[in-house]
Amino acid sequence: MPRVIGIDIPDKKRLEISLMYIYGIGRKLSNEVIARLGFDPNMRAANLSEDDIARINNLLQSEYVVEGDLRRQIQNNIKRLISIHCYRGMRHRLGLPVRGQRTRTNARTRKGKRKTVANKKK
Repeated sequence: MPRVIGIDIPDKKRLEISLMYIYGIGRKLSNEVIARLGFDPNMRAANLSEDDIARINNLLQSEYVVEGDLRRQIQNNIKRLISIHCYRGMRHRLGLPVRGQRTRTNARTRKGKRKTVANKKK
């Protein structure tokens, strides 16, 4: 398995799909990286040479925020929201949905352990 930025990417899958195993890289960014480096998107990740892997590493580390740095950045953003006591920060602190979803019915997983809803007595 080729190792890109400390992540083992699957070698049997196409390069376009394999790069998506890295946190912060989706289909669009994966295709962009492949195009910039001049690789064939249909080639398998197992066919990458050490030089190709080094080129991918250098490009991702120098121009994109991925993996640990991206996770750290997101966590810092959430901590900042919590510390300034804004509405979104309060929702994060309480473990409730942040983006305006309803909580009367569908937020069971975010509100805590699943509770059995009793039937109406006859």
